[in-house]
Amino acid sequence: MTYRAALDGTSYAFTDLKRLLACASPARSGDQLAGLSAADDVERVAARYALADVPLTDFLENPLVPYETDDVTRLIVDTHDRAAFTPVAHMTVGAFRDWLLGYDADGPTLAALAPGLTPEMVAAVSKLMRNQDLITVARKVEVKTAFRNTQGLRGRLGSRLQPNHPTDDVRGIAVSMLDGLLMGVGDAVIGINPASDSLPDIKVLLDMVDGVRERYDMPVQSCVLTHVTNTIRLMERGAPVDLVFQSIAGSQAANTGFGVTLDILREADDAARSLARGTVGDNALYFETGQGAALSANAHHGVDQQTMEARAYAVARAFRPLLVNTVVGFIGPEYLYDGKQVIRAGLEDHFCAKLLGVPMGCDVCYTNHTMADQDDMDDLMMLLTVAGVNFLIAVPGSDDVMLGYQSLSYHDILTLRSTFDRPPAPEFEAWLRRQDMLTAEGRMRVSAPQQLGRVLGPTGGLVA
Repeated sequence: MTYRAALDGTSYAFTDLKRLLACASPARSGDQLAGLSAADDVERVAARYALADVPLTDFLENPLVPYETDDVTRLIVDTHDRAAFTPVAHMTVGAFRDWLLGYDADGPTLAALAPGLTPEMVAAVSKLMRNQDLITVARKVEVKTAFRNTQGLRGRLGSRLQPNHPTDDVRGIAVSMLDGLLMGVGDAVIGINPASDSLPDIKVLLDMVDGVRERYDMPVQSCVLTHVTNTIRLMERGAPVDLVFQSIAGSQAANTGFGVTLDILREADDAARSLARGTVGDNALYFETGQGAALSANAHHGVDQQTMEARAYAVARAFRPLLVNTVVGFIGPEYLYDGKQVIRAGLEDHFCAKLLGVPMGCDVCYTNHTMADQDDMDDLMMLLTVAGVNFLIAVPGSDDVMLGYQSLSYHDILTLRSTFDRPPAPEFEAWLRRQDMLTAEGRMRVSAPQQLGRVLGPTGGLVA
């Protein structure tokens, strides 16, 4: 089917939905390098005119990636809830945008609608939205999950404490972890990216973090972000695994490049839930995504990178994870060139995931060869907080010394909590109060290091 629009006396034709969606996307380097983007801003506007008139049902009738050869497409089609879709089934993409921005599209209504939406639908409507529109709609949606504490509650902001170390030195990781806890960071997860895939080394890290948690009765969950198959093997060996991690993407071929299948994810989910380590819930998976992942694996099927990213959220949704986050600027300027593109992508990812019912967080980050800086990250972290993001990632001093990229700092989380009145998960907040680390107003005490030090002992008690 060809989609058309006339603009200022010029007729534009787009050969299929793939082409239309790609041309309607905001400019970004990944689509340009792949030869998918609009030729210029005029064609981009024409594509948006045409996209606004596309019925939402077209996305059900015309899969962008073939059903027969792609298990992500089959997952999207086979799990689509026609009854949930009914309230918007008569709408075009443009009408859907207008409805989303209206008062009738409130939180409970959008939550009920989520199973009836496909990733392609939400990606399409995002392309017609300004940044403020993405924020306005996303902030309506509350996606709650739980393990040892409750994430995603309205008016709260979770944080991942990321104490990475270039050699997996357990003492170095412990010190970074203590640093984050002193600032009230880590309720979403204490998550370590290991430098090694050695199972014994990973178990040492799991044992250390879990030992601290148990000793001080902290209502937090931990994760070592190794490959899902490694974590399955560790669970079989009795390691103290809370959350199972895996990077995912929006096509079967891209996930194959990550060494993962939907069946492997099901196996991991079943294994993690069977351990029953959660105390207030059983959401036991943690997924990371990022625009450009499918394109970098040449597994994008000619689909623009933002739509492929939204398809990854369909994979995430199927497994009811505790946490999902886009590592928004990590893949590099080949996909998101500068701060403007990174900010837009972060808001798009959050919006699309929340509409699909996914508990979305973000690693507000960039690599050092991207045309971005920490001021851009300040802008994005504040915009996402206003938009109701579930959690953000923080590392010591904003500089991940193992992965070699720039993220947020523990101090940034304190800034957001204070500026926007966003406390952590209620169970973690209660723990901080028990340690006398919060003031009556909910702010971290200046003396918090001494308060926690009194609890943990003179050496922190983090390692033997």
